[in-house]
Amino acid sequence: MKKSYQSLEVNLTNNMRKVIHRKLSTNFLRLGLVILLAFTSALSAQEGDSAKGKALFNANCAACHKLDKKMTGPALRNVEARLSDEQGLDRDWLYAWIRNSAGVIKSGDSYANKIYNEYGGAAMTAFPQLSDDDLNNLLAYTAEEKKEPAAVPGGAVVAQNTGSSNGISNEIILGALAILFILLAAGLYVVNKTLRRFALAQNIEIGEDSKRTPLWKAFVQNQFLMIVVAILFLLSSAYFVFGYLSQIGVDQGYEPVQPIHYSHKIHAGDNGIDCKYCHSSARVSKHSGIPSLNVCMNCHKSIYEVSPETATKEYSKEFYDGEIQKLYKAAGWDDAEQKYTGESSPVKWVRIHNLPDFAYFNHSQHVTVAGVECQTCHGPVEEMEVMYQHAPLTMGWCINCHRETNIDVKDNAYYTKIHEQLSKKYGVENLTAAQMGGLECGKCHY
Repeated sequence: MKKSYQSLEVNLTNNMRKVIHRKLSTNFLRLGLVILLAFTSALSAQEGDSAKGKALFNANCAACHKLDKKMTGPALRNVEARLSDEQGLDRDWLYAWIRNSAGVIKSGDSYANKIYNEYGGAAMTAFPQLSDDDLNNLLAYTAEEKKEPAAVPGGAVVAQNTGSSNGISNEIILGALAILFILLAAGLYVVNKTLRRFALAQNIEIGEDSKRTPLWKAFVQNQFLMIVVAILFLLSSAYFVFGYLSQIGVDQGYEPVQPIHYSHKIHAGDNGIDCKYCHSSARVSKHSGIPSLNVCMNCHKSIYEVSPETATKEYSKEFYDGEIQKLYKAAGWDDAEQKYTGESSPVKWVRIHNLPDFAYFNHSQHVTVAGVECQTCHGPVEEMEVMYQHAPLTMGWCINCHRETNIDVKDNAYYTKIHEQLSKKYGVENLTAAQMGGLECGKCHY
């Protein structure tokens, strides 16, 4: 009986152990699944779409941040990993900072205050509208490895306006022709000398008929022909002298090399910058004015290089980036520290459009009052890599413009009264600049 009780006790114990083991196994399995799901969800939360992050970065961050360069704010390449390794800060801290940096600073956070003071107390814009997915996408973009720039086939081309080395140069062709003519002249001389020797050997008389009057002598003795030739000579001389003198001071096509290369094609063409943003005084002053370097630095504090797509065969990316560095040096800008050093130097720009001192031209009268587009006088500036003088800017050119250009008087109070008077005087509805006094000498010469 005692053995049967003992065996029963053993069986019950074994059964209870099996039940407890099964329950523990099930619970551990459930716990493992929960942890795995939580870890997977955490990983998926941290993953993001770098393409969407790039779009968000360009729209919200690019004005103050670059990935690999300090600007108004710090460089953001691998910012999450750097903060985690160096400061022990996690992604939640970044979420709070991006959405409300001022709140993090006020909370007394040491690193937040350090960054705030390091960058001159520049307040970062708050982005409370960005969701967790948006921030994950942004951080995924900043975590991308830096791509090395593609090598330019054949090396970088930096030279400006260099002549082509392909084919035979003009100097070689002209040299060959000169040698050919020298050989021809020598050959004719030898032939002539040989023929004379042959004639002397055959007792053939060589000489001119003394009774025949030379052509030049007959021409000189004819007074009528001499008068006609003299008149033609004087008229043609006057024509060529007048044509030569009329070109003095006309610099159409003048294209000087500037101390800093400035591409109107990139600025006014590709980027669509209004001419009057840089030449702002053209709206209110006689002169269009040369923009100060501070106007350039409004953009180039953030734009320190050009995109590879901007480079051409003639002007490489390295060339454009080097010209931006010249601008920084002239403006006294320390790109690494993102601040002015105070050691600026003037840029000696070469003037292109220059009217004589006795000619008066007012930009504001044409640009603001008359509404004349800059391209009317300066040509297709948005297509010019190097600025040049498009129009002759002569008196005749200006007069023809005044004769052919109708004044736009619609909604222009400046012309309301004078238009009513002159339209009755000339019996026309549209008035040209000439009919409004544009041909009077005192308008341009005073």
